[in-house]
Amino acid sequence: MMAFTEYADHDGLSLGELVKKGEVTPLELVDAAIERTEKHNGTLNAVVYSAFDEARETAKGKLPDGPFKGVPFLIKDLGTEVKGWPRTSGSKFVAKIVDDHDSELVKRYRASGTVLFGKTNTPEYGITGTTESRLLGPCRNPWDPNRISGGSSGGAASAVGAGILPLAHASDGLGSIRIPAACCGLVGMKVTRDRNPQGPDDFDRAIGFSVDHVVSRTVRDSAAMLDATGYPEPASPYAPPPKERPYMEEITRSPGKLKIAWSSETPGGKPIHPEIQAALEKTADVLAKLGHTVTPRGLGIDYRQLYRAQGAVSGSNFAAGMLRRIEAMGREPEQDELEPLTWAGFKNGSKLTGAQAMWGWQQLRLMNRQVLSVFEDVDVYLCPVLGQLQPEIGHLGPDQEPRELNKKQGQVFPFTPPFNFTGQPSLSLPLWQSENGLPIGMMFTGRYADEATLFRLAAQLEKELPWSGRKPKVWN
Repeated sequence: MMAFTEYADHDGLSLGELVKKGEVTPLELVDAAIERTEKHNGTLNAVVYSAFDEARETAKGKLPDGPFKGVPFLIKDLGTEVKGWPRTSGSKFVAKIVDDHDSELVKRYRASGTVLFGKTNTPEYGITGTTESRLLGPCRNPWDPNRISGGSSGGAASAVGAGILPLAHASDGLGSIRIPAACCGLVGMKVTRDRNPQGPDDFDRAIGFSVDHVVSRTVRDSAAMLDATGYPEPASPYAPPPKERPYMEEITRSPGKLKIAWSSETPGGKPIHPEIQAALEKTADVLAKLGHTVTPRGLGIDYRQLYRAQGAVSGSNFAAGMLRRIEAMGREPEQDELEPLTWAGFKNGSKLTGAQAMWGWQQLRLMNRQVLSVFEDVDVYLCPVLGQLQPEIGHLGPDQEPRELNKKQGQVFPFTPPFNFTGQPSLSLPLWQSENGLPIGMMFTGRYADEATLFRLAAQLEKELPWSGRKPKVWN
């Protein structure tokens, strides 16, 4: 029996405040999250591992007095260890791994007061922009269960979007926070490289493209959680860039008059969906009315060369990671234990020479300079997150021929990857909806290490274009 019927009306910070005031108990919050999981997960397939009994016991005990005290929380089933829990990475090859410790990031989530109650769906090794693995099955969008929830943090976004919990762990290597946030109508900040801890066991993040944070329904939950987790990690070889003040203070400050460039420039030069283009232009108009200087301007880079370089780096890194998994498993994967795109990535990456991998690194360094030069006289770069409205489940399914699948992905997700290469913070906001009620996310990218400006602008837009009143089909 659920005791706290207003659960889904609150964001994480609000729930934490209710706990501290004694108006609700952590156990009541956990029971509310479990009830909603049991109600909706058969439709969504967002939660793929349940630790309900463990969560209830944790909620009954003494919790840290953090900003999210007693708030239910989910961990993405990819690359993040939770003691005693399986970590499948969406792959049959490593599906039986059980971790014997918490990662540093999980320790910080616990220290913020959250109560972990399960893991969320992800595609195999987080490779695709849709969450539809052979092992874990398709994760569906609460706004339209026939459509994708995005990837690779699709399970997290689906669960938060449906009101199962107010925020959840997510990670982003080529768009995997921003894409699901846009698909499911959420706030999704890809933080600056090394802002959050990534070790000491996380070899997959060696090239620096991937970062961890959360998807949330409100800007302030994203800011507060980054304040709770984003501080230096002992023995890390890469220190996080400093920040001037807590992000919770930043969201109370005016962004001032910003110089904002905007564009729907795509790597292939093809136009995006007309409703997304219209939403982009409306966003530019709103920003101008708010007093910002808004100018049409693309990145102007050679995308073919950029992705050739990235392919060499990512391909060799994935192959090296697979060698570590093979060593840990004591055997090589059978072909049917990996999806076609993953198998092709492993085999093709294994053929790359050291010189080819280092050429990719060199070329990325040169091209990252080109992208970063845009921000010498621009504070924020605006573009959409998706190029097309959320496709139906199966359009990007796991059993397709790899080249065809990648071609489709390039059309649906053309915008997010360059800012993983540069390491810049990049934020998806759910500012608009399509004619048939699907969320349309806009992406705001800031200077390196400048989450502060993005949070201030996000708070301004949350007041100007509020989204909290919108509810999906699968809710509460």
